[in-house]
This record gives sequence, structure tokens and C-alpha cells, in this order.
Amino acid sequence: MMNGNDVWILAIESSCDETAAAVVRNGSEVLSNVIASQIALHTQFGGVVPEIASRKHIEQINQVITGALKEAGMTLEEITAIGVTYGPGLVGALLVGVAEAKAIAYASGKPLVGVHHIEGHVAANFITSYPGMSAGDISRQPELEPPFICLIVSGGHTHLVVVKDYGEFDIIGRTRDDAAGEAFDKVARAVGLGYPGGPKVDQAAKEGNPHAIEFPRARVEGAPYDFSFSGLKSAVLNYINHAKMMGEEICVADLAASFQNAVVEALVSRTVLAAREYGTGKLAIAGGVASNSALRAAMAKACTENGLQFYYPDPILCTDNAAMIGAAAYYEYRKGTRHGWDLNAIPNLKLGER
Repeated sequence: MMNGNDVWILAIESSCDETAAAVVRNGSEVLSNVIASQIALHTQFGGVVPEIASRKHIEQINQVITGALKEAGMTLEEITAIGVTYGPGLVGALLVGVAEAKAIAYASGKPLVGVHHIEGHVAANFITSYPGMSAGDISRQPELEPPFICLIVSGGHTHLVVVKDYGEFDIIGRTRDDAAGEAFDKVARAVGLGYPGGPKVDQAAKEGNPHAIEFPRARVEGAPYDFSFSGLKSAVLNYINHAKMMGEEICVADLAASFQNAVVEALVSRTVLAAREYGTGKLAIAGGVASNSALRAAMAKACTENGLQFYYPDPILCTDNAAMIGAAAYYEYRKGTRHGWDLNAIPNLKLGER
């Protein structure tokens, strides 16, 4: 039953290689979350090809939006506002979603709300209900409210932020070089695991010894919350090259487990330190790498040991999806955020910018 006070967001996400649309009620209840993935298409190239991604978005965007409305059992007339990712991301890919959202908003007379992609990842933690959610997920109460510490970790971003309020962030730490997900992709490619690297390394690591190889854990002097993964990546590549030169066999499972252990240890130690220092008592993770099983287990253990409440999205909500954009758009809508027809794609949009 629809309530006159409800806010229904039709959300669109096309920042990289997933074409997605969702219908979200009041920022927490997902009625539909349709994702058309391009992973199989880009795997043959070892990574995302921007021109191909943009073309596929054009082919698929109408279908995913129609599918999202149908799955939610709603019409466009019943929607309150249109939410869309406008940055950061691949400029051609972003433009497809932004143009589509503007056209729908204009034709239907609905408000247009542009959303920062990373804000969307954080907002995935506010989602409490969606199709297929298990009883175990639903039992993760109480619901998350700001303020809290959030680790945002993906292929393009590794940020440690204080979420002061909905859509309001203070960045207290970031990577100085490679993002964690980028390091996963490069190491996976080097050992022949293929693309996408994160899930492939995570799976291989389950069969390996995380202490078989001692890889470095870089610290940034004078910046306790910053990360650096380029040295770790180089150490892995040097290990591989040395083994090949000596004719030694490489145990891929041990290498994957040891590399992953080094990344997870760096992420967990800095995030827990920040949560303790800032005294919020609440810690969340977000982004594609937040679905990594070792990271989730290690973070849960560290939070239990330090008396912190741990929040994490379901794995399907860690990947690029429109449900998280709908959640973020709801809070932006409530704050009065409205965008005009001049809304444009901003590929390098910084967190906190408007």
C-alpha cells in the first residue's frame, strides 16, 4: 500500500560497466534492483574498455529501467523523483545515464537528483530490505545512522571517511597511489587469474596459506589513516619474476592468500584505529572490495574485539548497482537537492563536491 508521505526514487547507475536501475522507497526499502553486467564482454580485454562500455549502456538502459519499474510493480507516474549517478566514473558511460535521467525527469515532470557514486556506496549500508534478502541479513539491527566511520574500498577508490550526516563526509584517509581493488586486479593479471581480479584472488586465497609469503605493509609517515599499495603490488610482481628466473614453481593459492592478507591487514588496522580515535562506536565498509570474504571476516573480528558495531552491505549491494544510488538520492532529496537540465557528467567528481 502506498503512503502519501513515502518518497519513491527511480535510480539509474551507469558509471562504469554495469547498466542498472532500481526503485527504492524511503531510502531503505528496495523494490527492484536490475543490473545488466558487462563483465563477460570486458573479460576478453582484461579490463573495462570505455568505448565498448558506453555503447552497451546505450543498448541496455531502456530495458533495465523498464524492468525495474515492472519488477517493483509501479508506473513512472507513481515515482517521486529520478536519481542518477553523475560522477565519478567513465565520462562516456556517465553521460548515458545522465542523459536518460534528464529525459525521463523532463518528460514526466519529476525532480532530478544527481548522486555522487561513492556517496551511493556508503548509502548501501542504509538499505534494510530488498528482494531476496535473507533472514540473517534482516537481523542485522539496529539500523545504521550517522555519525560513523566508513571504509570505502573499490577498484578506483580507497577512502577512510567520517560520515557526519547523510551525504556529509570528512575524508581522513586515502590511498597515496593504487586503490586496493586496482592492486587486486593487477596481481590477479600477473598470476594468470584473469579479470575481474578481486573475486578471483578471493576465491584462490581460500585454498592458500596467508602466512606463506611475507609481503610488506606500507605505512605513510605522519598520516596514520592513509594507505599505500604500490609497494605491495611491486613486491608481488618481484616475487613472481624472481621465481620465474629461478625456475621455481609458484603456488598461486599461497601467493593470493598472502597478498590478500597484507591488503586486509592494512585496511582493517587503519579503519579500526580511526573508529577508536573518533569514538563513533560504529564502523561500516562500502565499495566492491567490501564483498571480499577475508576483509569482512577480519573486520568483524576486529570490531568485536574493540567493542565496535560493524555494518556491511550484502555483496550484491557492494558492486555497482542502482539501489545504492536510490538510497543516496532519497537523503539528497530530503535535504532539498534538485538538479536542473544543465546537470552534466563529472568523471573526476570529488567526494563532498556538488
